[in-house]
Amino acid sequence: MCGIAGIFVKEGTPDQASLLDALSVMRHRGPEDIGLHLSGQIGLAFTRLSIIDLDHGQQPIYSSDNNLCLIGNGEIYNYIELRQQLIGKGYRFITQSDFEPILYAYQEYGLNFLDHLEGMFAFALYDQRHNRLLLARDRLGIKPLFIARKSEGTYFGSELKVLFALQKQPRPSVDPVGLVQYLQSGFATTDATLCQGIERLLPGEAMLIESSGRCRCWRYWAPQWIEPRASDFEDAAGRFDTLITDVMRKHLRSDVPFGLFLSGGIDSTTLLALTKAAGAQPQRTYSIGFPGSDVFNELSDAQRIARHFQVEHVTIELDEQTVFERMPYMVFAADELIDDYAGLALSYLAERAAADVKVVFTGDGGDEAFAGYSRYRKIYLQRWLRNLRRPGSGGFRAKPGFTQAEVKTLFNSHLVRANTIWRQPFIASWQAAPKSWSDLQRMQTVDIDTVLPDRYLVKTDRMTMAWGLEARVPLLDHQVIEFGLALPDQLKIQGRQGKIFLRRWAQRWLPVDHLQLRKRGLSVPVDQWPSGARLPRLERVLLGNAGIREWFKPAGIQQLIAAQYRHPSSKTRQKLLRLLQFAIWHRLFIEGNGVTVPEKRQDPLNLLDT
Repeated sequence: MCGIAGIFVKEGTPDQASLLDALSVMRHRGPEDIGLHLSGQIGLAFTRLSIIDLDHGQQPIYSSDNNLCLIGNGEIYNYIELRQQLIGKGYRFITQSDFEPILYAYQEYGLNFLDHLEGMFAFALYDQRHNRLLLARDRLGIKPLFIARKSEGTYFGSELKVLFALQKQPRPSVDPVGLVQYLQSGFATTDATLCQGIERLLPGEAMLIESSGRCRCWRYWAPQWIEPRASDFEDAAGRFDTLITDVMRKHLRSDVPFGLFLSGGIDSTTLLALTKAAGAQPQRTYSIGFPGSDVFNELSDAQRIARHFQVEHVTIELDEQTVFERMPYMVFAADELIDDYAGLALSYLAERAAADVKVVFTGDGGDEAFAGYSRYRKIYLQRWLRNLRRPGSGGFRAKPGFTQAEVKTLFNSHLVRANTIWRQPFIASWQAAPKSWSDLQRMQTVDIDTVLPDRYLVKTDRMTMAWGLEARVPLLDHQVIEFGLALPDQLKIQGRQGKIFLRRWAQRWLPVDHLQLRKRGLSVPVDQWPSGARLPRLERVLLGNAGIREWFKPAGIQQLIAAQYRHPSSKTRQKLLRLLQFAIWHRLFIEGNGVTVPEKRQDPLNLLDT
């Protein structure tokens, strides 16, 4: 697990000072080692968190003829099998690194080599002979990669703030499309970001850049390519037994001990059972709760499961103010704005786990693969009515965060124009699915294309890597996702219960009463944040923030505050908190330099009141 950055210029040579600045900005992603490569038009920078081949896994890695140079972030889980295949074809290796096989897979299979990789990754491969750069991202977008294509060349890095350092761009411009996507759906998605001129490489996408600057992008994997499969439970269970055994065997490869985030839900509990079945034992499991608040407390469920599997368990208890004070650091660590306050809790979990281990397993992906979310079980009539009002995606992902009336009173003219296209990524994903697919499969696919990589995995990657901790997500192995998507609907949803297959399949390990628990996400006590004595301060800091003044109308802000005074509601609270996050982000990344780390605990209103 690492951080990567680079520059591929059309003329001249890259600026080494910019690469060194990028290294300093992303050291949290790899605090143990650094590496640089400068030659001709290419400059590459790398920071390392040592997980596999601790003594010899440094990067950049070079091919035996020094023609190829590679830096990468993530883990290639099938590196042993791939290595053996390539040795059989005559290639010779000098390390036990999981990334070295990429070099020779590229030599052997050409650009189709990506089909041979299993894992979570984002990497840059420089081919000196052809003077071209290949950038690639894993199929599910577990690992991030940002790109800025400029007239002078191409910049890339593991985080937005890395590109700020590389480009020495003192004041990036806000992209209204990315901002509207965040305001309306809670995250910017697909290639849009909050910064003009910076895009994401999409999940399952590769980009080939020639020395002239000519660029070619292609998808080598997409969920819409999966073939549904008729199956009964017994047949599916037999196939999944073989699949998940192989996935866990590969994901457990590590030269350092690991921990596990245990929520008490079915996904993390099943994951714990699978590690035990594979003969492995997490050093500790970790869970978090908020005693004294009115949100669901998962600690008792998690503790019960830890006792059931006889593992050492660590609990973290936080109060509402402590969580609130992590918001500026969460926004900074995430780079991107996500309306997901579980990231605050995850940040504290990662901070604690990083004191013990370098690797932690999480249950991300189970809800997307096996249809666990309640939104997949909305009554058809509800979605039909929504689709009448906002057509294109079957009524799914059609509800905006701000009403049309609020858009008119709150958004500036640039945001009003951008607001007409905020749903396009959801519509495009829905319509890309084969006509034979069910609505459930389409909903799963829309989430896999959008909210999974651009909200949930932003939270998982950034909150763990901020503390030098690698998060592994076996239920997001692309083979597990393919298996789950291909299942018939009746093995995923029955009545008001989801995740049918996984519940039945896990009965061999888990208590029956635990399997009947309804889906409950990690809840954080945010209801009281925009209320009481905080409201007048919130109004003052919002109206005084440069970003709010530029992009929003003061009268609209005042109307939201007044509505919260009169009739406090979760809907108005959500809108105010999205605006608060944007104000924090603007203060750190636009008004500030985007690289100065805020305090780990700081009241966000105090930050904005200075």
